[in-house]
Amino acid sequence: MKPINDKDTQVVYLKKRLNIFMEVLDSIDPEETEVEDIDRLIGMINDIELKCEQFRIRG
Repeated sequence: MKPINDKDTQVVYLKKRLNIFMEVLDSIDPEETEVEDIDRLIGMINDIELKCEQFRIRG
């Protein structure tokens, strides 16, 4: 995948990733959540954070 340098495209990308995260979060049943589910959520947040940092560096 080629780097996303356009600010508008970066914002759209991040919004999509956050929406996916929210959908996954909404679908989790607290009564049946396992450690792997929490790890997956943390991984998603880490990926979004990494992408934000990459976008910030690209300016």
